[in-house]
Amino acid sequence: MIVELRQTTTAQVAKKLQELRESGGVVSLGRVLSLIVETDVQDLEQAVETANSASKLHPSRIIVIAKNTEEKTWLDAEIRVGGDAGASEVVILRANNEVLQNIESLVSGLLLPDAPIVAWWPTSAPVNLGRSSIGMMAGRRITDSARQENPVRFLKELARNYRPGDGDAAWTRITLWRSQLAAVYEAHVDQEVVQAKVFGSADSPSAHLLAAWLGLKLGTRVSLDSTSNADQVSGIRGVEIELSSGRISMTRKNQTVTIDQPGQPISAGLLPPRSDLDCLVEDLRFLGEDEIYAEILLKGLAHDNEGS
Repeated sequence: MIVELRQTTTAQVAKKLQELRESGGVVSLGRVLSLIVETDVQDLEQAVETANSASKLHPSRIIVIAKNTEEKTWLDAEIRVGGDAGASEVVILRANNEVLQNIESLVSGLLLPDAPIVAWWPTSAPVNLGRSSIGMMAGRRITDSARQENPVRFLKELARNYRPGDGDAAWTRITLWRSQLAAVYEAHVDQEVVQAKVFGSADSPSAHLLAAWLGLKLGTRVSLDSTSNADQVSGIRGVEIELSSGRISMTRKNQTVTIDQPGQPISAGLLPPRSDLDCLVEDLRFLGEDEIYAEILLKGLAHDNEGS
């Protein structure tokens, strides 16, 4: 069910939500969090689709703030429940920047009582999350540095302004890389690490984060090479670790990674790129501080920059 409210207020939206619960059996029981999504009108439906799908594992009330460039200064709203909202309730607020100057007052009356608040910016995001209007309300704040105008510069700003609860999809995208690398390296922990290299795009925040994480774990500088076999790399292509006994090499092509390591036959495994949905589901699974991510931002990323 989709209910549209034109030239409305948040009080009227909240009242309508209550009416829908009473008349149609729509309930907020079982919702585990409030998810505030800030995006542009052109990216609205993709953001709602991703949040709805994530709600199947993390039932939520989803409040979407969709910024438009129209001159009108009123608020339009849309409520989606039932089959149009997955396992969630979706409230979409459409307004221009003038109306959105006081976002807190717009959304505070729509939040679930006594439930965690998560803020998600699937596209453009503020560089100082904890001081943004939405960020100050939320205990967990999720961005996607890869979707910013200058991804690597944005990542450095995240590090400079980091607060507990901050998270980024660029970090979540390398979860499978980190798991594979940790499993492979475990058999060679007694070997001296000579050097290490990540083959990844120079403008990929995930490549920089992987190099920073690997450098901290190995205790050595990890370089970032944007070419592989004379080809420009897009995203992350692979990792090489030079050991005193030989070389560990992991190379991804499409969804498969080929692993070559000392004393073992060449093997292969699945290492598919992660979707926005995969990342959001993982980020919503744990609402506390990601201490490893914080360490990488505050220590490993600086070390990576020194070696670049």
